[in-house]
Amino acid sequence: MLLVGISFQAWAQNPVAEKYGKLLTPQNAEKHLAILASDEFEGRETGTRGAEMAANYIAGEFKKLNLQAPVNDSYFQNVGLIETDFKVEQFQLNGKPFENFKQFYIAKSASNRKIKAKEIVFAGYGISTNTYDDLKGIDITGKVVLVISKGEPFKNGISLISKTSNPSEWSQQSDKRFENLRAKSPALILAIDPDFTQEILVSRGHRHTTVMSLKKENSVSAEADIIELTVETANNFFKAFGPQTFQDLRAVINKTGMPASRTFKAGLEISYANKVKDVKGVNVMGFLEGSDLKSELLVISAHYDHVGLNPDGPDKVFNGADDDGSGTTAVLELARVLAQAKREGNGPRRSVLFLAVVGEEKGLLGSEWYSRHPVFPLKNTVANLNIDMIGRVDPAHKDNPEYCYLIGSDKLSTQLHTISENANATYTKLNIDYKFNNPNDPERIYYRSDHYNFAKHGIPVIFYFNGVHEDYHKESDEISKINFPLLVKRAQLVFYTAWDIVNRDNRPLVDVTNDMPQSR
Repeated sequence: MLLVGISFQAWAQNPVAEKYGKLLTPQNAEKHLAILASDEFEGRETGTRGAEMAANYIAGEFKKLNLQAPVNDSYFQNVGLIETDFKVEQFQLNGKPFENFKQFYIAKSASNRKIKAKEIVFAGYGISTNTYDDLKGIDITGKVVLVISKGEPFKNGISLISKTSNPSEWSQQSDKRFENLRAKSPALILAIDPDFTQEILVSRGHRHTTVMSLKKENSVSAEADIIELTVETANNFFKAFGPQTFQDLRAVINKTGMPASRTFKAGLEISYANKVKDVKGVNVMGFLEGSDLKSELLVISAHYDHVGLNPDGPDKVFNGADDDGSGTTAVLELARVLAQAKREGNGPRRSVLFLAVVGEEKGLLGSEWYSRHPVFPLKNTVANLNIDMIGRVDPAHKDNPEYCYLIGSDKLSTQLHTISENANATYTKLNIDYKFNNPNDPERIYYRSDHYNFAKHGIPVIFYFNGVHEDYHKESDEISKINFPLLVKRAQLVFYTAWDIVNRDNRPLVDVTNDMPQSR
């Protein structure tokens, strides 16, 4: 774990910045969060009455601050959302039926499909390298292909891919093998997951109701869907061409060091379809115009949605006080303080957009919509400071709570990273933890909050985060567990970083190209 406290020599404190930074107080923060995380707001799930109430509250606060309403004189940007109820109508192998969430798993598809196949191609692990190729000599174009979705071939304890005793990147990243397979244009990918159990499938089925997405994602796609199979279900496929089981075939690959790819006859019929309806959702934004550099823009963001209600629990509301009531509260407080600075003649040189996005819990949908339909040109957006969970302490820091995880600050701009470090060294003096900034960190936090939809357009970002705690996405994420002095101190770090960004002569330079994000 990389912990950085004061790694840069502190700049001289700016008394004007410090004056307004001190206006951020626990008492003011608690007033907002007591409303946003109340039972009355019903967990703020996207598309529900509770989310609409939260959006109206945020817009009302922006109006009180006399922030400009930048969307045709409205604080609301309508987000093109759809809700898809996905149903598998048929999954049948040689006349034997199988059921979604019991023997296999598929939660969504970009289009309705009917597939009839008289043969299936088994392609081992689905790996293609210079030294090992499951797809060599076989054609999967337009065919149903069956692969092992995890792991890689090992012979005598040595990976046939990495040529060492350590697994290669293929073992950890199923996306890599699916991308490899899809490049060969199959009709469907059946993926055997050795870790699947019936309990896992049933659990997924209980959680699965509908899938929310942006409207463009409902277009017809030729890309092969992926259906995940249990080992038991896969063995029904292997029975079609002999006594070998999944375990037998995997053992043959590992013993011989050769792919076991082959085509076998089997009658497979699959059909599934989507029932789609529109969903109401809005991003909420307030605009504070700058002075001599007003055409340039800093975006300060947080998501206001959460995961709604739990009708089966004793506490029926997922209040989301930390996730992300804390971040939304910080945005409102930062808007209040910066608006006051402007009223008193100390306004920012660059403009600031305070952006509360919807649909983060559904897949970063609100911020993706904004990045596709920006109210202000993305080329004029100098940075995004995104706040998602800053009111709690995670287990790793229970003995040292004066910390904050920062993610992304150095990914695109070394200058932004320096600005951030100096803001902390000069004013807040938190222990900055860059654990999740490591590109090899398995949690891949960099890709999991709304800043990513700015970063992928080359806009420098910083993500402020307190880490996952025992109440994450539970009904127990309540306001009573929020550490308001710590929330405010982290918000002050955002404030002092923002103050530097909006008042400096030159925008943060994008000078890092080898770390440009490619995929979520």
